[in-house]
Amino acid sequence: MRSLCLLIFRECRLIPQFKMAERYFDNTEVKSIMRLLEKLDDVLIEPESPSLIHGDLWTGNSIMGRNGKAWLIDPAVYVGHSEADIAMTELFGRLPNDFYSEYMSVYPMQPGYQDRRNLYNLYHLLNHLNLFGRSYLSEVVSIIKYYV
Repeated sequence: MRSLCLLIFRECRLIPQFKMAERYFDNTEVKSIMRLLEKLDDVLIEPESPSLIHGDLWTGNSIMGRNGKAWLIDPAVYVGHSEADIAMTELFGRLPNDFYSEYMSVYPMQPGYQDRRNLYNLYHLLNHLNLFGRSYLSEVVSIIKYYV
């Protein structure tokens, strides 16, 4: 039986994005996508406890309030592994180093995070492929090939 967070990530995040992007992939790439989806459980891990995550956590969705406090905006909330949010913060620039230090002091990353990071970011790159076009295709295909 697949774990809940992995099932959500596969069925509700990756598969819909792959279906929307199918026009970009040739037959060989489609076969690789199918293999990747079948082996997600071999790469991703179920968290000790699932988290309600922001879902679109990048520098553009972090603002500073007048009182000097940071605010997160424009969420795409779902239940998943907190690593997915951290991975997104590293995709299009990084949040301040203090953010990562404080985060890791409370919730350290599980071993192997660096090996999983690009797989979490595959969802966001597919989304950008579907929204903005071909310029994201090579990065998407590169991630698929790496994990297959």
